[in-house]
Amino acid sequence: MLVVVLLVVVVVVALLGGVHWYVWRRLVRDTTARGGVARRVGTAAAWVLPVLTVGALVSGRAGAPFWLERVLAWPGYLWLAVLLYLTLGLVVGEGVRPLLRRVLERRASGATGGNSPTPPFPETGGQAPQAPEPAAAPDAHVGAFRTAAHGDPGTVAAAPAEPADPVAAAPAAHLTDAAPAPVRAESTELTEAAGLADPAAAGFAAAPGTAVVDTHPADPAGPAPVRAEPADLVAQAPADPVVPDTHADPAGPAAAAAGTAAASDAVPDPGADVAGRGAALSRRLFVARVVGGGAAAVALGTVGYGTYGVLRGPRVKRVTVPLGKLPRAAHGFRIAVVSDIHLGPILGRAHSQRIVDTINATSPDLVAIVGDLVDGSVADLGPAAEPLAQLRARHGTFFVTGNHEYFSGAEEWIDHVRELGLRPLRNERVEIAGFDLAGVNDVAGESEGDGPDFGKALGDRDRARASVLLAHQPVVIHDAVKQGVDLQLSGHTHGGQLWPGNYLAALANPTVAGLERYGDTQLYVTRGAGAWGPPVRVGATSDITVVQLASRQA
Repeated sequence: MLVVVLLVVVVVVALLGGVHWYVWRRLVRDTTARGGVARRVGTAAAWVLPVLTVGALVSGRAGAPFWLERVLAWPGYLWLAVLLYLTLGLVVGEGVRPLLRRVLERRASGATGGNSPTPPFPETGGQAPQAPEPAAAPDAHVGAFRTAAHGDPGTVAAAPAEPADPVAAAPAAHLTDAAPAPVRAESTELTEAAGLADPAAAGFAAAPGTAVVDTHPADPAGPAPVRAEPADLVAQAPADPVVPDTHADPAGPAAAAAGTAAASDAVPDPGADVAGRGAALSRRLFVARVVGGGAAAVALGTVGYGTYGVLRGPRVKRVTVPLGKLPRAAHGFRIAVVSDIHLGPILGRAHSQRIVDTINATSPDLVAIVGDLVDGSVADLGPAAEPLAQLRARHGTFFVTGNHEYFSGAEEWIDHVRELGLRPLRNERVEIAGFDLAGVNDVAGESEGDGPDFGKALGDRDRARASVLLAHQPVVIHDAVKQGVDLQLSGHTHGGQLWPGNYLAALANPTVAGLERYGDTQLYVTRGAGAWGPPVRVGATSDITVVQLASRQA
């Protein structure tokens, strides 16, 4: 048995750990910058919140002080509910992510004609970089294009053209055709590679850091090297001024601008690949934030509304149940059925007072509390249960145990509710207004030798009389059918409490909520007036049901 318990604990811890890692990854890691404040806060919350949840779940069983239970309960249980809907939202978002990314890619392609890698939502605010305006060409006779000895060694420059050279006036376009890539090298290295023995002989200034852009070898039989006119190169320079070195020649900035422009015309811009990667990263970040933010908003909104539904108190539901054996005199008899009040570290005296006021407003003939009244000891929750003494009904208030009473000290609570004026039915029955009202202990009491005893409660009764059975869990309906019970009133399921919990509840209970028939026996299951764990209900509103019995003879 111990091995099974340990195995269950390991599975639960592993499941919680995996879910929290997934939520952290999608909600924190994918949407925040590494080392940023948001990343640190989100990571800390991913550790602290599950610790609070585990503390809220085990503190009561571990005998922790009641004040500590209350401190842990609110954040721990509420996070449990938020985690459920946050995980569901993120899982649904997995299907939305590729669709949204594809839409953004198409928008970016359509906006730029399919040629620009600029993202639709770049980090620069969505504006593409503006092309530089051409600079006005300086006087061709002002200075030579070269770099000073202290200038940028990587700047491409052209030597002054010789006036007698007929090729000096050739268009600058030949320069770009001849140079497939920008070259940064010492002048001596480039001239040697080009076959020129003397840089000065080819008309180039051999200043340190000067790059030679003429790539044609000095072949006496071939065409003369082509040199760029200064005015042509300057015309291609960007409009933004180049800040020169303080030791550079006054002609250096213009030469640097001209050389840069010529090199950029000669080869593809390597920044295009960077921009493309930036666009993809920007789209991915945008999609992650949209999906994560949407999931968080839905989860918080759902839990907030579900919490409000619990704290405002249960609503009254009315159901008419015809009984063939019910005498005419008992026609219209009203039983206010309430279950799963769950007084505890979250729901206290104000909660029980709301329930009492709601029940008394219906003026019932009888009140039936069908289990799970409390989650704690009489010492801690006795004051919270005191408003139950104000319940008013012509035939009194009756109580049967639920499984949570056996977690909280069933014997003490049975004595306490008797002091409050409630009558416990412990595997016994009473005759009321022409029908038998019976009650059995919860099946959880079997571990303490105090389980349900249908023979004791119903064995020697007159089966010609109508009978109503109070039993916390719907699973005992088959025993009720064997005993010829006409109507069983139960709770326990909470209607699932948190959707999609109703599907899980249906696996363990024959009826999750409402009225159903099993042979000649009808079963009514209330969703309950409180909540266990998270004070939240989604898709299963809390209720107090007024069951009105109807005689077929009336």
